[in-house]
Amino acid sequence: MDCPRWLPLESNPEVMTKFVNCLGMRLTWKFGDVYGFDPELLNMVPRPVCAVLLLFPVTDKYEAFKQEEEEKLKDKLQEVSPDVYFIKQTIGNACGTIGLIHAVANNQAHLEFEPDSPLKKFLEQTSKMTPEERAVFLEKDESIRVTHESSAQEGQTEAPSLDEKVNLHFIAFVNVGGHLYELDGRKPFPIVHGETSEDTFLEDTVEVCKNFMARDPQELRFTIIALSKD
Repeated sequence: MDCPRWLPLESNPEVMTKFVNCLGMRLTWKFGDVYGFDPELLNMVPRPVCAVLLLFPVTDKYEAFKQEEEEKLKDKLQEVSPDVYFIKQTIGNACGTIGLIHAVANNQAHLEFEPDSPLKKFLEQTSKMTPEERAVFLEKDESIRVTHESSAQEGQTEAPSLDEKVNLHFIAFVNVGGHLYELDGRKPFPIVHGETSEDTFLEDTVEVCKNFMARDPQELRFTIIALSKD
């Protein structure tokens, strides 16, 4: 059976903020661009930051690294907090939405929702599910799919067709219980990147993002977006 496919979401903070707002998240926090890694550019990002999204190219080098990392971590068990909300990606081109779900789901203590929020309802209904069950549940969630489709049409660049191969991928970084987690629906489990704090979260995440760039030094297609308190 073919997996469902959605239109890819553009790495546009305004589109992302509107997307979560349409799903009932109040705009007390908003998405914004991170323009660079220099301290003065990082200082321009409103604080606190509760989640970071990274858009990066899926290259042969990255795929080889991903395979290697999985093999290594299968043997060396990571300690992943039971409080981490993780969902697998089974829908083609849905990585933007999966990234947004990861960003919001792991920060519900900070964020505010409308009483009838479809996103909050989705998170409540899936809170006790496995990552695989959540993925199946998302495939059937019409309100999120419809909002994704309209958001995908909203970006500044023309949305590619459903069948066009997109080799860019979104992942999320969050702080759960003082640990920095990389959440990627294409991976079998969350990746733990050591300790972090609310004050150092953005800087700690940037260090991990630099590793992605170092693996593909010829590549320029990297975008970093932060979810900050407005």
